Amino acid sequence: MKAIVYDKYGPPDVLQLKEVDKPIPKDDEVLIRVYASTVHAGDVRMRSFTVPPAEWIMARVFLGIRKPRRKILGMELSGEIEAIGKDIKQFKVGDQVFASTLWSNFGGYAEYNCIPENKVIALKPTNMTFEEAATIPNSGITVLKILKKANIQKGTKILIYGASGSTGVTAVQIAKYFGAEVTGVCSTKNLEMVKSLGADKVIDYTKEDFSQSGPIYDVVFDAVGKMDKKGKQTLKETGIFLNVNKHSGGMDKASKIKEDLTILKEICEAGKFKAVIDKSYPLEQTAEAHKYVEKGHKKGNVVIIVKEE
Repeated sequence: MKAIVYDKYGPPDVLQLKEVDKPIPKDDEVLIRVYASTVHAGDVRMRSFTVPPAEWIMARVFLGIRKPRRKILGMELSGEIEAIGKDIKQFKVGDQVFASTLWSNFGGYAEYNCIPENKVIALKPTNMTFEEAATIPNSGITVLKILKKANIQKGTKILIYGASGSTGVTAVQIAKYFGAEVTGVCSTKNLEMVKSLGADKVIDYTKEDFSQSGPIYDVVFDAVGKMDKKGKQTLKETGIFLNVNKHSGGMDKASKIKEDLTILKEICEAGKFKAVIDKSYPLEQTAEAHKYVEKGHKKGNVVIIVKEE
């Protein structure tokens, strides 16, 4: 099968299209014919090994000391089940699924991937294409986990900084689903897009300093992990400040995360979530997709099309 493989850490060009062995599902695994994956910020960090100094040793152990241990990136995917192990009970051949591969050794940048049934995999939303569904798992799971800490209810006033990125567009929609009054902060070119996702108000950070509005928000969510103390200046006395890099926490058990993936499916099928795709690239142009994402200006998600629908 075709796959994008990297044998060493480095710039996007270390990603090479190669022929590798097609995986065979174990008794507890499903074999997925992958239709789409994404270029997540985490894929870029793993490929380039740009991690904070405090996380260097742990990251090396996890990813590989001298070279990548898991040679095929791709942290989320969507596709169709082609074969199942003998112990599979929840899925059948032909099921259309979406999954986060963080709990199952990555591998979205390949024509096939095996995922254990008890990991983070679910039937994909019926009202979404494979390309759209592939954008949901990781940002959706992260946002759900973080926003649960704020106990968002109807009328909660939340400011989302970085509202046009993959995490931001997800946060805007999920916060609205929970009944919040949402203010999104983004650049001029993305104002209308963020508003179209349901934001009650949008602030152009290139023209307006949102921190001068005073303490009016119940929750401030930094969806890009770049905000300084300015964000906290806008919080009410009992408000909560959330940072995507600090409050997503560690890796929860797959069973718990799988429940969140099912919740995301329900939100999508209720028509309360719209996938935002900036650009799509065929599998063989994955290195180019990484170059684009690495610039830091993507709007929503960048998708890798492994198989045309």
